[in-house]
Amino acid sequence: MLDNQPRGTICIEDIEIGMTRSLRKTVTDHDIELFGEVSTDHNPVHFDDAYAKDTIFEGRIAHGMLTAGLVSAVIGEQLPGHGSIYLGQTLKFMAPVRPGDTVVAQVTVTDIDHAKRRVGLDCQCTVGDTVVLKGEAKVLAPSRKFD
Repeated sequence: MLDNQPRGTICIEDIEIGMTRSLRKTVTDHDIELFGEVSTDHNPVHFDDAYAKDTIFEGRIAHGMLTAGLVSAVIGEQLPGHGSIYLGQTLKFMAPVRPGDTVVAQVTVTDIDHAKRRVGLDCQCTVGDTVVLKGEAKVLAPSRKFD
């Protein structure tokens, strides 16, 4: 399930402090399998119930970067959207995401440098009321001047 806001582009000229965009996705076993294949990360904490049961998580979890990828999707598809270029990202993983969890990834504009087309974003992922990931991103936003 992917429930997100309209995709497209918000140019630097139209971005404002406080703008927020988000998406909602239920993480499935298939998502975890695909991410493992693409990333080549086959850590058994993601794939083996018996192994994962004996870890600090007491069960299987999704890859942290799969969750972080949802932030990337919001940035690349919604805010600023198509044409955005990642300049940097900080991440702090706060809690595990498990198969079947519905993650809400949200980004909020915190600062704008119009001259350099740079946008600062607060990034957060939640499962219910639990923050599972937080961080900040810097992106180069598209501009109508360069269309």
